[in-house]
Amino acid sequence: MNEDQLQKLRISSEQKRRSSTPVWLIILIVLGITGVVAFFAFPRASDSIRAGLKSGSDSSKAKATGFTTNASGPSGTPSGSGKPGSSSSGFAASNPAAGSSGDSLLTVSGYIIARERIELSPRFMGVVSWIGVKKGDAVTNGQTVALLDDSEYRARLAESDGQLAVAKVALEKATTDLRRASELVAQRVEMNKTLDDAKLAVASSEAQLKQIIGARRLIETWMDWCVIRSPVNGVVLEKLVDANELVSPQTFGGARGPSASLIALADLSDLQVEIDVNESDLAKISLGQPCRVSPEAYPAKVYDGVVAEIAPEANRAKGTLQIKVQIKKPDRFLTPELSAKVVFLDPRKAPAN
Repeated sequence: MNEDQLQKLRISSEQKRRSSTPVWLIILIVLGITGVVAFFAFPRASDSIRAGLKSGSDSSKAKATGFTTNASGPSGTPSGSGKPGSSSSGFAASNPAAGSSGDSLLTVSGYIIARERIELSPRFMGVVSWIGVKKGDAVTNGQTVALLDDSEYRARLAESDGQLAVAKVALEKATTDLRRASELVAQRVEMNKTLDDAKLAVASSEAQLKQIIGARRLIETWMDWCVIRSPVNGVVLEKLVDANELVSPQTFGGARGPSASLIALADLSDLQVEIDVNESDLAKISLGQPCRVSPEAYPAKVYDGVVAEIAPEANRAKGTLQIKVQIKKPDRFLTPELSAKVVFLDPRKAPAN
């Protein structure tokens, strides 16, 4: 290797010289950046007023959003503007079904039911000749809702009337014979046996007359059973048969057998909510406990209720116990079989009704 090549491989003194930037300046810059990061990384008391952070207090949320959430009272009416707790914007969001945090013990969903569902069935097999109601109709106690064909019983009643007339004539003849026998025995024309036979004939005619009268009353009872009347004031929940259909007091099984009921009724002024409560929550419920009921279809509606029934036996498979809550003042917004939310209140804190 010659000298020119060695000269090219040498490092000049300018290239060997280090950077002129002081080391202490680099250290200060690193420390400054670290301090800024630490300043924003650690939480401070003033952070609660930052908008958009979920950890803020309820008051800061209200200021940021412009809305106020208030739990409604038993009537279900949200707090209006001008009352304490309402925002200046005039809007309020309410949750009427839920009780306040101080008196609410448990919230469970269930289904609205009629306390008594009545299905009208005939007392004997017959054919429907007329049915005068349809689903949703209101009925009153004693109102005629359907008629069964009673032509057979009318014929039997006419036959009974003929037998009754014959029995009355027989009784009249026996009575006349008894009067004559009494006169002849008194005149010693006939023996006492004739008088005794006349008395027995009268007794037999009277007994036969009573028998026919009883049979006639039975036919009249059967005819009265052909008139189907509503036993309560209520609403027709379901119409189960039509005119000219065969009905029976009992089902024979299968889809082609006669119907065992004509219509289903319920008193919609007597409603309950049927719910299944987990066994772990049973300690929070007692008979007579006040509740708030809100139908899922109308969440703004809230009704007062009370625990009316606690089932005596639990469901082992589901680990639940059935509870029924009586709705105190139901109205037209409550429909059987719709879902509803029930809030169980603390009896010690609930206001007295």
